[in-house]
Amino acid sequence: MKAIGRWTGSALLLLLAAFVLYECWIFAHVLWWTRNDPDMTRVMSAQLAELREANPGARLKHQWVPYTKISRHLKQAVVAAEDDRFLEHEGFDWEGIQRAIEKNQKRGAAVAGGSTISQQLAKNLFLSPSRSYVRKAQEAIVTLMIETTWSKRRILEVYLNVVEWGRGVFGAEAAAHHYYGIPAAALGPAQAARLAVMLPNPRRYERQFGPRLAAHAERIQGRMHRSQVP
Repeated sequence: MKAIGRWTGSALLLLLAAFVLYECWIFAHVLWWTRNDPDMTRVMSAQLAELREANPGARLKHQWVPYTKISRHLKQAVVAAEDDRFLEHEGFDWEGIQRAIEKNQKRGAAVAGGSTISQQLAKNLFLSPSRSYVRKAQEAIVTLMIETTWSKRRILEVYLNVVEWGRGVFGAEAAAHHYYGIPAAALGPAQAARLAVMLPNPRRYERQFGPRLAAHAERIQGRMHRSQVP
């Protein structure tokens, strides 16, 4: 029994050490990306691998642009659509989470989420799209790392440069060229609103942008001027 106890203790210590090392690895990347731009995320890597199964020469559409080269309309539209308390919270919008829970309970299904831009960025940078309590816990840890070390301006800059906007399309610059043939800096209010409402399911909405989504884009356009951005 003592031998089993020692083995169990050693195994737990190894697991703890592996966990700490993994968190340190993530935190080192977070610190590096405070001033250096990520060229690939976990979501990008997964989608590139998927595309290359069908076409070995496939490449992602992605071009990094600095914060000042992204239309203010797009910044406001994304905040209005995805996280309207972005400048107020510290990574978690508890009011938004409560509203999402109430809406889901009312509908009897998961129709709304409460993830902030910071949480979405944490997931995009490091995590798989799978749904589990372990992944949500890791997402929370990474979100705290990002919120502690990055400014809100940096969080929004990285988010807008790495978020998915269609099959193989990542970041504001690629999205602006893909959908409108213009740079991200030139996006107008209506174009920005349409891009913003695509974010929950960009591959689906790339193929089918129906009347309900168009109406949602109009609502976002109508209120995005009130959105505060860094």
